[in-house]
Amino acid sequence: MRTLLTGSDGYLGCLVGPQLVERGHEVSGVDTGYYRAGWLYNGVPRTVETLTRDVRSLEVDDLRGFDAVVHMAELSNDPLGDLIGDVTYEVNHQGSVRLAELAKRAGVSRFVYMSSCSVYGVADGTVDETSPLNPQTAYAVCKGLVERDVTALADEDFSPTFMRNATAFGASPRMRFDIVLNNLSGLAWTTGRIAMTSDGSPWRPLVHALDIGKAIGCVLEAPREVVHTEVYNVGSDEQNYQVRDIAERVARAFPGCSTSFGRPGADNRSYRVDFTKISTKLPGFSCDWDADRGAAQLAEVFRRVALDDATFTGRGHTRLKQLEHLIATEQVDSQLFWTYS
Repeated sequence: MRTLLTGSDGYLGCLVGPQLVERGHEVSGVDTGYYRAGWLYNGVPRTVETLTRDVRSLEVDDLRGFDAVVHMAELSNDPLGDLIGDVTYEVNHQGSVRLAELAKRAGVSRFVYMSSCSVYGVADGTVDETSPLNPQTAYAVCKGLVERDVTALADEDFSPTFMRNATAFGASPRMRFDIVLNNLSGLAWTTGRIAMTSDGSPWRPLVHALDIGKAIGCVLEAPREVVHTEVYNVGSDEQNYQVRDIAERVARAFPGCSTSFGRPGADNRSYRVDFTKISTKLPGFSCDWDADRGAAQLAEVFRRVALDDATFTGRGHTRLKQLEHLIATEQVDSQLFWTYS
């Protein structure tokens, strides 16, 4: 299947592209390049030819000839919504819907959208794909809006699928240290201590980056009736963790690391997710990774690259810091388009 992968130079994209190639897909990438400064290690083959372009500037002709679009190129960190709320909606909602419209006009038959379990926000009990959405951030609100608006585009020639990923973790050459397990692992390595300001009681589902790539491959290869307008929570029931449990599992992977906890925090997002649908309905999918194995993987990568505090805390691996730098240095304008001045 000839596939266009947006965000191909990102934390997930640089892993997913080679995974799809390995599965036999012909993959081309597109990425605006905001985060190319953050290359941590040479850990995967760089097999995907990538066009440097903001997805907001793509046109129909750029999508002709593709069988599928896998769309993950969005502003991908909750605090960004506070920094540039209007732009978050422009990129994540309007830009994603426009891309789907272009794909449909270009004759693309499959559109795989990277949504998020964060759409559940705060929930009592366990939620599944039929549960009400309760997004708490601009990032999560946009995910729900895209699901709604792209579903409306579906017809017998255009088949979208929505993948509500759990919180990603695990090693990637284009590393992110602003997501929970990766951040705690970096603290464990660089400081020998995980000191949390909250009590760690909220629930978060996790999924390894490589398992997200596996799920994408399974969706692309599944019969149309299995994926047409379907929503899939991506993860496994065993990987619903309290944040406290994540911290303790990370600490075990870094000998000598201590943990401490504070009082209940102001962030009330907490949700446990049911992953029965993906495990029973999507052929070939199951998770290969859990938090313990992921933390051990990160410990080994940090040892190999001799991760230091400057790299861990620097802007190269933290989305908000890098975009703040690009804005402050006027490399991008107020709408996050490159200035080229």
